[in-house]
Amino acid sequence: MSFSYAKNCLQRFCVDEFQMNTETSNGFFSNDLLPSLGARINYATKLRKFIVSPFNPRYRCWEMFLVVLVIYSAWISPFEFAFLSYNEEDALFIIDHIVNCFFAIDIFLTFFVAYLHRESYLLVDEPKKIAIRYLSSWFIFDVCSTVPFQSLILLFTDHKESGGVGFKLLSMLRLWRLRRVSALFARLEKDIRFNYFWTRCTKLISVTLFAVHCAGCFNYMIADRYPDPRKTWIGAVNPDFKKESVGDRYITSLYWSIVTMTTTGYGDLHAENSREMLFDIFYMLFNLGLTSYIIGNMTNLVVHWTSRTRNFRDTVKAAQEFAKRNQLPPRVQDQVLSHICLKFRTEALKQDETLNGLPKAIRTSIAHHLFFPIVQNVRLFQGVSPNLLFQLVPEMEAEYFPPKQDVILQNEAPTDLYIIVSGAVELIAQIEGLEQTIGKAVAGDLFGEIGVLCGRPQPFAVRTTEISQILRLSRTALMNILRANPEDERIVMNNLLLNLQGFGGFGYVDHQTNGGPDIKRHHDTALTSIDINNLEARVKKQEGDDVQEINKSMNNLSLNLENKRELNEQKVELIGPDEKGTKSCQLNPEVPCCSKSCSTNSSGSKVTKSTNKRVTIHMQKKESLHHQFGKLIIVPDSLEELFRVAGQRFGGYNFKRAVNAEDAEIDEIDVIRDGDHLFFLNMNA
Repeated sequence: MSFSYAKNCLQRFCVDEFQMNTETSNGFFSNDLLPSLGARINYATKLRKFIVSPFNPRYRCWEMFLVVLVIYSAWISPFEFAFLSYNEEDALFIIDHIVNCFFAIDIFLTFFVAYLHRESYLLVDEPKKIAIRYLSSWFIFDVCSTVPFQSLILLFTDHKESGGVGFKLLSMLRLWRLRRVSALFARLEKDIRFNYFWTRCTKLISVTLFAVHCAGCFNYMIADRYPDPRKTWIGAVNPDFKKESVGDRYITSLYWSIVTMTTTGYGDLHAENSREMLFDIFYMLFNLGLTSYIIGNMTNLVVHWTSRTRNFRDTVKAAQEFAKRNQLPPRVQDQVLSHICLKFRTEALKQDETLNGLPKAIRTSIAHHLFFPIVQNVRLFQGVSPNLLFQLVPEMEAEYFPPKQDVILQNEAPTDLYIIVSGAVELIAQIEGLEQTIGKAVAGDLFGEIGVLCGRPQPFAVRTTEISQILRLSRTALMNILRANPEDERIVMNNLLLNLQGFGGFGYVDHQTNGGPDIKRHHDTALTSIDINNLEARVKKQEGDDVQEINKSMNNLSLNLENKRELNEQKVELIGPDEKGTKSCQLNPEVPCCSKSCSTNSSGSKVTKSTNKRVTIHMQKKESLHHQFGKLIIVPDSLEELFRVAGQRFGGYNFKRAVNAEDAEIDEIDVIRDGDHLFFLNMNA
C-alpha cells in the first residue's frame, strides 16, 4: 500500500461534524461508522434488509449525480420564469420532466435510507422510524419541488403566452433542491484533496453568481409584464427590446444586476417606474447583507481560516513530511494518517472533554453503566467479586483505533491490558522472519493479559481489522487493585492458567528453556504455547506467600502486644547469663520480678537496664528477610555481651561484627533501636 493511497483513504475520515438537519448526512466514512462508547456491535455494517446506509459508496454517487441536476435546476428555473413560455415541443420542457423523475425516485429511495440519530450518533435502520422522520421533516418540500408545474401551466392557461404567472412562480420551488449543494460544499471543505481556500472561494463566487442571475431574471420579468414597455428600465434604452434575441436580453439583465450589486451607480440603465424602484430597493438591501457575508468570509479565510480544520490539515501535512523525511514504511505511514483522521473525527464528539469536566463519582457511575456489563463477562475476571470489578472499571480508558492499526507490538514491554468493546483484531507473530496470523479476537475478548500478569514481553502483535473501540487498563493500576484483593488475585491467576490450559497454551515461550515458539493448532486456530508448569508454580507460590504474610502479620501483632505489656510492667533487674550458661533470677527487694529474662554475669554483679529493647538477630544477611529464622532477644548493656549472647544462641560462634538491615555496622549499643534486625558476621568462615 503506497503513501498516496493512504492519502486517498483519508476522505473517509474527513467528514462534516454530523450535520443532522437533513436526511443526507455528510462524510466519506463509508462502512467505518464510529461506534458509541460501550457499543456491543458495529452499527455501520449490519443493517436491516432493503435498508441503505447513507455512507454507502453507491449512494454517494447517486447524491453527486443529483447535485449536478440541482445546479441545472437552479439556473433554468429563474430563466424560464422570466424569458421563456412553455411549449410541449421544446427540448427544455422534456428535460425538465426527466429531471423531475430523478428527484421523484430520490423521494422514494429516502424511505429506505438509514439516518444518524441526533443524540446517540447511531444509525437508525427501522423503516417505520425512517418514514416518520422523513414525513415530518422535508417530505412536503421535496414533493412540492418535484411537481410538474409546467404541465399544469399548459393545462390551465390554454397555451396563452401571457398567462400562467402563478404556476411559473410555483415552479420556482425547485430552488429548494439547493440544500444539496450546501451539503456538498460542507463535505468538500473537509476533504484534504481540495484546497480549503479555493473551495471556500468557489462557494462564495457561486452564491454571488446565483444572486446576480436571479436578480437579473426577476427585474426583466417586471419590465416584460409592465403595461407600457417604454417606461421600463430596458425599454427606455431599447423600446423594441422584446424583438431582441433571448441571449441579448439575458446579457442586458445580467449587466444591470452586476452594476447594481457593485454599487457603481446608475447611468444608462435605471428604474423608470414604481415597480422597478421597489424591487431595486429590496435588491440593494439584500446586497448589503450579501456583501457583509462575503467580506466576513474572505476576512476569515485570509486571517483566521478555520482553526480546527486548519490544524487538522497542518497535522496531516506535518505527518506527511515526517514520513518522507524519515523514509517510514508505507504501512507505518498509513497507520499514522489513519490515527490522525480518527482523532480529528472523535474530537467532534467531545467525549473526553465531557467526562473530564465531571466529578469523579459521576465519571465512575458513567463508566460503570457503560463498561461494567462488558468487563464482568471477560473470561479473565470470571468468579471475582463485584468489588474488584467496580474498582477496575473506572481505571479503564476507552480508545478508538482505525482499521489496520497496531495496538501492541511483539516483544513490547507489558504496560497495558486491553478489552475489545466493538470491532475485531488479529493476533500476529513473527515466525522465521514472516508475519503470521495466529488468532483473532472479537468484541468481549481481551489481550495483553499474558505480558501483564506474567511480567514478560508481549508474545505477539495485535492489529485491528476494522474500526474498534478498546478499553485500556494500565498494568500498574491492575496490579495495585489485585494486591489489595488477594483472594481475587488468586482467582484471576487461576483463570489465566485455566484459559492457557484450555487453549493448549496461548502466549509466550520461555526462551531460556526452549529454542523458539512452538506453534500448536487448537480448533483450527494457531496459538503460541507457554510454560504451564511455571505458571502453576507461580500460582502456588502466590498462595504460599499469602499464607506466610498472614502468619507474619499475626506474629507481629502478638509481639507488639507483648512489648506493650512489658512496657507497662514495673522495672526489673536484668542479670546476664553466667559462664556455664545457667540462668537465674535475682529479684530487687523493692521490685517484684515478673520476667524470665533475669540472669547473673560472671562476677555476680547486678546490671540494670533502663529500657527493654527487643531485636531479632540473624546468623548472616541474605537477600530477603522472609526466609530468615531469627531469634528474638533483649538487647544487653554492651556490645561484648551482645556478641557473646548471639554466639551462644547460634551454637558457639565468635562474632565480632554486626550490621543492621541498612548494611550499617553497629559500633555502639545505644544506636540499636527497638525492633531492629541485626545480622552477625561469622569471623571463622
